[in-house]
Amino acid sequence: MFSQDYWNIQYNTKQTGWNIGYASPPVVLYFEKIENKNLEILIPGAGLGFEVEALYNMGFTNLYYSDFAPEASNAFENRCPEFPKDQILTGDFFALNKSFDFIVEQTFFSSLPPDLRDEYARKMRSLLKPGGKLVGLFFNRNFQPGKPPYGGSETEYVLLFSQYFNAVKFIPELNSIKPRLGTELWAEISNTD
Repeated sequence: MFSQDYWNIQYNTKQTGWNIGYASPPVVLYFEKIENKNLEILIPGAGLGFEVEALYNMGFTNLYYSDFAPEASNAFENRCPEFPKDQILTGDFFALNKSFDFIVEQTFFSSLPPDLRDEYARKMRSLLKPGGKLVGLFFNRNFQPGKPPYGGSETEYVLLFSQYFNAVKFIPELNSIKPRLGTELWAEISNTD
């Protein structure tokens, strides 16, 4: 399931149930409060890039789109031709080697097979600058086993991220889109040392 071919097929055949067609409201609301528009921000597994587009339109200039599937990256680039090409990262998230002030989680975690979760948490730790934050949405529910999306629970997430971060907070998200209301958690994860 974790291959470029798999994800390219999902985009080519429009099997993109996670795509809501606009930026997730909780992500937009969070970044509306951030005044420093020069912070380096990564959105991994960005898909069609609606969150990237929204933050870019809010004035964030050091914003990076990342996705494994060239079909998704191409669709984003075609839809947002003004977005800087050198800030579109197509390829394996786990091979990224850069530092960020913020990393935004929006359905990327739930696309990964559960056996990659520890590697995800470790990679987030290595990509964040000192004082940087992983923020965003995590599903607080289970799904049909064997294929994405993969769900989980607040307890699982706290145990996972507490191995690598000393400030781990998950709270029920009240501004989720209607179909996800009551099933999403807002996360703020960082190291305060």
